[in-house]
Amino acid sequence: MVMINSQISIGLVSDTASDTMSLFGLGSRNQKTFRPKKSAPSGTKGAQLQRHIDATLGSGNLREAVRLPPGEDMNEWLAVNTVDFFNQVNILYGTLTEFCTPSNCPTMSAGPKYEYRWADGVTIKKPIEVSAPKYVEYLMDWIEVQLDDESIFPQRLGAAFPPNFRDVVRTIFKRLFRVYAHIYHTHFQKIVSLKEEAHLNTCFKHFVLFTWEFHLIDRGELAPLYDLVESILQL
Repeated sequence: MVMINSQISIGLVSDTASDTMSLFGLGSRNQKTFRPKKSAPSGTKGAQLQRHIDATLGSGNLREAVRLPPGEDMNEWLAVNTVDFFNQVNILYGTLTEFCTPSNCPTMSAGPKYEYRWADGVTIKKPIEVSAPKYVEYLMDWIEVQLDDESIFPQRLGAAFPPNFRDVVRTIFKRLFRVYAHIYHTHFQKIVSLKEEAHLNTCFKHFVLFTWEFHLIDRGELAPLYDLVESILQL
């Protein structure tokens, strides 16, 4: 953790979002996205909120960008941001697929103290140990199923969100955090060598500020990167 924090602290001093906006132009390597980018539901409130996100990120203030816009529906805001953060993690991990392999990463870990096992409660009910790339594959597949399920993420304007919607969102964010934790603990030196650390740091800062604003991840789940999270939030 000392090495990680010492190298990324410079990128976390301000709230600038300029690096987030350039994330999608990282170079040829980053065109190898892990899977196709998801879009906010077209013709719905989600598309309008996505434009709001893009505009506020462009203003350079991440803390302002995560706040619920006045008069907007909380669930709509959570939904469109869930898609946005899924895309960010998807692109970031896509830059590492040739390095994050079953032989290099036989378990989904975040340092020596934390190991994550996969279960989705449906096809895999008992948590199983899998390699990091297999865990991320299972995770991204599972998230896509949730995003494409209109009974959870409604596509039609005015359609009701289910009673368990926020529980689903919390689970998605909790599991996306694990991908960040794995990247920082296992692949940060590779990220530095690819000159992508500024993009990683800004995306993670945006992620942390959003999850903290809406209480989406329990403090205990943040333990693998808690020093970093604390520096972002300035607790």
